[in-house]
Amino acid sequence: MQLADLTVYHDGRFSRYDDAKVGLLTHGLQYGTGCFEGVRGFWSAREEELYLLEVGAHYARLAESARILMMALPHTTAELCELSVELCVRNGFRTDVYLRPFAYKANEDIGVRLHGVRDAFGLVAIPFERYFESDRGLRAGVSSWRRIDDTMAPARGKITGIYVNSALAKSEAVLNGFDEAIMLTADGHVSEGSAENIFMVRRGVLYTPDPSQNILEGVTRRAIMTLAREELGLTVVERAIDRSELMVADELFITGSAAGIQWISSLDHRPIGDGERGPISSRLVDLYDGAVRGTLPRYRHWLTAVYAARRVATG
Repeated sequence: MQLADLTVYHDGRFSRYDDAKVGLLTHGLQYGTGCFEGVRGFWSAREEELYLLEVGAHYARLAESARILMMALPHTTAELCELSVELCVRNGFRTDVYLRPFAYKANEDIGVRLHGVRDAFGLVAIPFERYFESDRGLRAGVSSWRRIDDTMAPARGKITGIYVNSALAKSEAVLNGFDEAIMLTADGHVSEGSAENIFMVRRGVLYTPDPSQNILEGVTRRAIMTLAREELGLTVVERAIDRSELMVADELFITGSAAGIQWISSLDHRPIGDGERGPISSRLVDLYDGAVRGTLPRYRHWLTAVYAARRVATG
């Protein structure tokens, strides 16, 4: 599917992608004054159904990011969930998808500020298979760029301008021969990947940086913690993690809405464990895939069934 073929939602109406225009001087483009979410949808060929994962949780977080930027979303969380279903139906998706809702400051003028600037909202959905191109383990490297601190910009918001921090780290990693960057906080503790949360398995315990480490409090992160506790009976600990702890971990993996769950085979040229995907990572990959495609009834409440919802709505 080409972008020009997509139906999108922008400034209160559905339109073709090419008809949704943003001016060159738009405040959000010039100054990074916007926020966004990434919502995944998973196609079940067996059920002929598209499942949106935790769509309400994503819109609740978008509202929090908007509040930080002195913006108000034009719809309630429930209305945004309905718009997401409608957009997927209009595009007739029968594959995995990625939804990008975003709010931004829309004035076309010069001046750095948050107050007194018009807000705008858009929603785009595209077919999306995978964030990383290979199923092999990732080669990760610790970045020389530190994760932005909450005293500088709101790290727990998905703010557009902040992602230059992630882009610098990601490109540095790839150009240095790695697949992904691991970012540290200003005081040297592990924070997260360029756009993912990180987990470490050591001696049968699952560890992940706590929110004070300038992480984005991921929706997928929370789902993996739930699966680890409820399905695998693991102890999950949120705390500060040192860089060298990652090097001696039994398993490492990252999580995110786009990335899903992806295991790490090496860090700074050092193999993690035996360099193969570990048993806990393997089980969580399978559990997550089952949960998001509707085969684990216990987690059906995480899912919004797009076409079933439309059938109910139309009677």
